[in-house]
Amino acid sequence: MKKIKLWLVAILAALIIIPSGWMLVVQLEGGEPVVAGTFPETLGDSQTFAVALRDEKSGLRSARAWLEKDGKEWTLFEEQFPAAGVLGGGKVKEKPVEFPVDMKALGISDGEAVFQMEVRDYSWRDWWHGNKTQLVKNMVVDSKPPVAEILSRAHNVNQGGAGLVVYRLSEPCPKSGVAVGDRFFPGHAGYFDDDNMYLAFFALAYDQDTGTEMHLEATDRAGNKTRAGFYHHLRKRKFTKDVIRLSDSFLDWKMPEFQIDATEQTIPPMLAKFLTVNRKLREENGKFLASLGLTTEPVMRWEGAFVRLPNSARRASFADHREYVYNGEVVDHQTHMGIDLASLEKSPIPAGNAGKVVFADSIGIYGNTVVLDHGFGLLSLYSHLSGIDVEPGQVVSKGEIIGRTGITGLAGGDHLHFGMMIHDTMINPIEWWDGNWIMHNVTDKLEDAKQYDHS
Repeated sequence: MKKIKLWLVAILAALIIIPSGWMLVVQLEGGEPVVAGTFPETLGDSQTFAVALRDEKSGLRSARAWLEKDGKEWTLFEEQFPAAGVLGGGKVKEKPVEFPVDMKALGISDGEAVFQMEVRDYSWRDWWHGNKTQLVKNMVVDSKPPVAEILSRAHNVNQGGAGLVVYRLSEPCPKSGVAVGDRFFPGHAGYFDDDNMYLAFFALAYDQDTGTEMHLEATDRAGNKTRAGFYHHLRKRKFTKDVIRLSDSFLDWKMPEFQIDATEQTIPPMLAKFLTVNRKLREENGKFLASLGLTTEPVMRWEGAFVRLPNSARRASFADHREYVYNGEVVDHQTHMGIDLASLEKSPIPAGNAGKVVFADSIGIYGNTVVLDHGFGLLSLYSHLSGIDVEPGQVVSKGEIIGRTGITGLAGGDHLHFGMMIHDTMINPIEWWDGNWIMHNVTDKLEDAKQYDHS
């Protein structure tokens, strides 16, 4: 009987001690809450903080964020999270939090400040106050927008053509450049000794009219924005209309090159494939080429007029409005974004100017293609090549042979499709073959701006 009583006591003790021990281990867990977010170094007039809070063990208890400046304290955010009973910890294990901060409404002046955030959980540690995570970040309150000064003067731009603006900002800005309608052309530092001086090549696209709004924009680290107008004169241009007649022999010859499945019962299979290539693939290829201009290097690699394919005749112009006709019916419309130059079959192609090869491969309707980055957002394009003689990353000099003319891609005969691009917008190459145009619109502006270049 005595042994039975001892077993009962042991069992009862185990039933009490084990759950109690387990409860203490859980309730006295020492894992701190997790606070994930990106915190700016500079605060503007208004911004929104986005923070993810998490505590998977005992749950979130409370969170508070505040700003300290000049001996004063402003609460930016505060929340208490519900408990799940006496022993259940917190109901909320994770919570995304956003809180807007309006400096003017709070009456916080410019200058140095300290941002702090404290998050606690439902652990029994720290005398039932819970584990604590505290962030402390030094920040600067800056409510003043940057000041932009236009240093270049006349800006005469043709429809489908290019321009250049030189400007100075009162402070470093992560984003600045020229807005032309709904297009934006980033400015770049690095050409001048003064780090606050920028240049921005920009374009008036062929499909933007002479009433398109144009101005300089700059956004500082705090998100403050400024705009500055600059004198400009936009010239309208008339583009050629061209009719491309499609024959069955051409379609049967060219379409097998494209591995695209396109069939419609109402039209011949090869015509259906052509329309898919000419529309969908053309659009996809255009987007890819535009993306190459987004990572340009801030180095002026080129100098003087660009070289044209020697002894060549023009077969198509920039922004030709093409009408495609099959069996007497118009089946498609597209715009030709370059100049076609024809010479002898497989003629050697010189680099239009010094630049860095950023693409050398086959791409859809353009066939074998080389793209050169000439720096500061200016690129040149060479397509339909029968052979490529350069590799990505290679730096070439003006006139250096980069490939041979050909019929790859959507080409009906041996020729070079030559294009030029600023940032992500195709422009008329004719301007860049003209030394006088370059002198008046680029070189002279850069030389004139050097008088303001004081680092």
